[in-house]
Amino acid sequence: MKKDYYSVLGLLRGADEREIKKAYRKMAMKFHPDKNKDSGAEEKFKEIAEAYEVLSDPKKKQIYDQYGYEGLKGGPGNPGPQEGKSGGQQSQGAPHFTQTNNGDPKANFSQFFGSSNPFESFFTEGPGGMPQTGAGEKMDFEEDHILGGFGQSNIRGTPGVGQTYTKQRKVKEPTIEREVFVSLEDIANGCQKKMKISKNIYKKEGTATQENKVLKINVKPGWKSGTKITFEKEGDQVPGKIAADVAFIIRDKPHPVFTRDGENILYSCKVELRDALCGTTVEVPTLEGGKVSLDFSEKVIKPTTLRKLKGLGLPLPKDPTKKGDLVVSFDIIFPDKVSETDKNIIRDVL
Repeated sequence: MKKDYYSVLGLLRGADEREIKKAYRKMAMKFHPDKNKDSGAEEKFKEIAEAYEVLSDPKKKQIYDQYGYEGLKGGPGNPGPQEGKSGGQQSQGAPHFTQTNNGDPKANFSQFFGSSNPFESFFTEGPGGMPQTGAGEKMDFEEDHILGGFGQSNIRGTPGVGQTYTKQRKVKEPTIEREVFVSLEDIANGCQKKMKISKNIYKKEGTATQENKVLKINVKPGWKSGTKITFEKEGDQVPGKIAADVAFIIRDKPHPVFTRDGENILYSCKVELRDALCGTTVEVPTLEGGKVSLDFSEKVIKPTTLRKLKGLGLPLPKDPTKKGDLVVSFDIIFPDKVSETDKNIIRDVL
């Protein structure tokens, strides 16, 4: 019977070592017989252990990737996939496969997690006050609605047999970062963003609770894209580790009319070629919602023409009483075709 070990762990072929460990951790915890009492859970748990034993071993994985499940059985009395149909001799391409833990899925589990029963000691302390093992869940963030989740790394296991325990300082989890998009109008005036987070708080006895909290970001006028606001130790709380900081990074939300350039605002004004040559008056919108008239009745508008409207840009972060400029450029619209008569007129005039 063919077995697809990648499918058993919910993986695609080509998965790396980190993905294989992550998938085994998730699946083994889900179908462990001490937790899952469904009728098929124990059999599924065995399949998961077998799949992990093969895919976590580089040599066995290489044989499986090259020859498939039958290649793992390619030993005396068990023909490999390249055995000739008539000669009856064994192929030299597929080595014999043996299970290191005698097919005991709980032995694999204990070796991986450091405990045969994670539901009693999953977060208990070992010698020296070090937590034995663990796996973080996800931490959800939302700005009125969910923005996304954050993965948390697993806790280090206790030292193995023959190793000595030394007192170690708690390790702080890496900072969790999320982007917050803010409109140019809010950057101009300042605003408050409320970010709802849901973090997990794990207890030493293995239980976990979820805490919901709202973090408030007071966006100051003129803040630049990339400004980072950090809330210390607001990440998931895991025994033996210092909770991660949570940082929000301000980003400019795309605007339908303007583009930001530091404290300046850029606006591209479309002008017909006729108006650009003969003169016109253009209306330029402002970020506050008003309009400013620019008189070009006696001037020619060129593709390189620029106009700066002083003080109509964004506030300067260090001095919000001062503002940048509204910079107006011009996009000259040329006709697709010009008649011969018009060409002659243009030649005579120009």
